Amino acid sequence: SSLALEHILGDMGKEVTMYCGVDMPSYLQYLAGWDRVVKDLPKNFDVSIIVDTSAIKLLEQLDKTGQLMWLKAKPCIVLDHHTTEADIDFATVTYITKDVSTGELIYDLANELGWSLNEASLPFIVTSILSDSLGLMSEGTSSKSIRVVSELVERGVSLAALEELRRTTMRKSKEVTIYKGRLLQRIEYVSDDRIAIVSIPWEEIETYSHEYNPSILVIDEMRYTINTQIAICFKLYPGGKVTAKLRSNFGVRIANQLAEHFGGGGHPYAAGFKVQDGRTFEEVKTECIKKATELLDAL
Repeated sequence: SSLALEHILGDMGKEVTMYCGVDMPSYLQYLAGWDRVVKDLPKNFDVSIIVDTSAIKLLEQLDKTGQLMWLKAKPCIVLDHHTTEADIDFATVTYITKDVSTGELIYDLANELGWSLNEASLPFIVTSILSDSLGLMSEGTSSKSIRVVSELVERGVSLAALEELRRTTMRKSKEVTIYKGRLLQRIEYVSDDRIAIVSIPWEEIETYSHEYNPSILVIDEMRYTINTQIAICFKLYPGGKVTAKLRSNFGVRIANQLAEHFGGGGHPYAAGFKVQDGRTFEEVKTECIKKATELLDAL
């Protein structure tokens, strides 16, 4: 979404800086322009645009550096499609739709406001839609989502070329493939195998994350186990911070509810949360299993 807006607004004569509070994950580095994303917010800007989240908790890097005040001092626009309640209360404009992705929202917004969609912006809009819709296969995919992709294919976007670029970044080193095998052996199944859990300590995050996200290595295998309905990947960081990535299967619309219980958010089938309030990992894990079991029993 940011890359698409960079091209759209750049054509309008705007100077655009793309910011992300953490290093760009390797799995996104097939997107041309990822290396223009910076970790330092510019001191001088006229307006900020926050894409794909309306949750203040996800701006913690800016809060830590004191730069969140810079956003609060200038006009701020939030563009998002998540159903989690928006709480960026300083935003001048909060625009949230029920589209399958923020890319689809930007496409509609550009057409509504008469923004020119140049050729360079189109693959990023398509990539946004395909990513959040799981290749146009998620429950949130609408006929409009498919129509937008179709219109952009007619304008020259090659789905095959995008997929080939994406697959290139999915290639793993021998070391990561061996590590994946060890992770698979550590999966725990609880609540009559309905919940699959794996925990990833900081040492492994530090060793492998630069090449591949450890959670992504195994989360699909976890949730596709017979009887399993939701997969939970915990990451353990120094200082007691615990994060969780959640993926549930079709018909099991609980991932966002489980995440929201811990102050996180996301989609019914894909969500996440972080805890850094002093609780031990075992306490978080126990509560997560208990809440997930309650949500599954209530289906």
